[in-house]
Amino acid sequence: MAKHIGILTSGGDCPGLNAAIRGVGKAGLSRFDMRFTGFRNGFYGLVHDRTLKLGNEMLSGILTDGGTLLGTSRDKPHKMRIGGKTKDMTDAAIDTYQRHHLDALVCLGGGGTQKNALRLKEAGLNVVTLPKTIDNDVAGTDVTFGFDTALGIATEAIDRIHSTATSHNRVIVVEIMGHRAGWLALESGLAGGADIVLIPEIPYDVEVIAEAIRDRGRAGKHFSIVAVAEGAMTVDQSSTIHGLLLEKEAATEKEEKAEASEKLRQFHDQHVRHTQDLTAKIEAVTGYESRLTILGHVQRGGTPSPVDRVLATRLGTACAQYLAEGNHGDMISLRGSETVPVPLEEIAGKKKLVPVDHPLVESARLVGTCFGDAAG
Repeated sequence: MAKHIGILTSGGDCPGLNAAIRGVGKAGLSRFDMRFTGFRNGFYGLVHDRTLKLGNEMLSGILTDGGTLLGTSRDKPHKMRIGGKTKDMTDAAIDTYQRHHLDALVCLGGGGTQKNALRLKEAGLNVVTLPKTIDNDVAGTDVTFGFDTALGIATEAIDRIHSTATSHNRVIVVEIMGHRAGWLALESGLAGGADIVLIPEIPYDVEVIAEAIRDRGRAGKHFSIVAVAEGAMTVDQSSTIHGLLLEKEAATEKEEKAEASEKLRQFHDQHVRHTQDLTAKIEAVTGYESRLTILGHVQRGGTPSPVDRVLATRLGTACAQYLAEGNHGDMISLRGSETVPVPLEEIAGKKKLVPVDHPLVESARLVGTCFGDAAG
């Protein structure tokens, strides 16, 4: 049985992290005679041995708190900035793990965290992960904690925007988080009654969007709400990035890979403004006054919803029980109504994207939602 457990939170913050830490810690302390050491600011704290003792007093009262009491970062043990240089600090992470005589390390995070945890597993550490992210794009689990809270925030924003859109006969574009996966834009757009929903998985044509807006005008509805994921792309942009990814994959020489990576970086740098450009194009093509609202990090913040508190607690307590049974090497996921361990090798490096024929997409189309594609 594992007795001394390390815990860290990595990647972007999201609601439910504290609830998950509490779930692991309180179950482990009260039922399985464990003790816990938290590492501050993600893998950075593991490498630099920045710790926080997690006892009952520290875990009390944090269920409803947003963010993470441990702090977080996007640092990677194998690629960490040290003294202005990028270094492989995996050995330092292993040294910290051994110095504290840990039996296992619990890593709470999204897709990047799963990959980093797998590398530590391959280096010989006993690792368990929990899936968090507002994007809901971690493979191997039905849902991640943090998603439901962000969904509520984005939906409420769309609800509120309706009144100003109708009052001014405007088109309002609402940018919602989601670089590669459109779950948040899809579900908040469907829940908020957005007229147009744009997600990364379905490339869009501005003219198709414009025609949908004109159709609404001809029907006497002189306003429209466009819910757009930050990673949504036009058909041409999607074709371009697909070509760049193929170019990088086909590269064999170091210089070729570096050149392909630089092209991808430039593409993403230019794409940051795509919702501003989209808003301007919609106004120019349709003649409707158009405005952009970027929800940004407000989607990550605040008190976790009851659904996220319950999910994080379930996953956290399941993690403690899993460790108590001497297990490690997996992500604790939710599948149906059950918590299930999934090998890190099966999920690391993978994204759970929205299938173009997903029932939610079909349902949205049936109520008249436009996705900016020919099928709409």
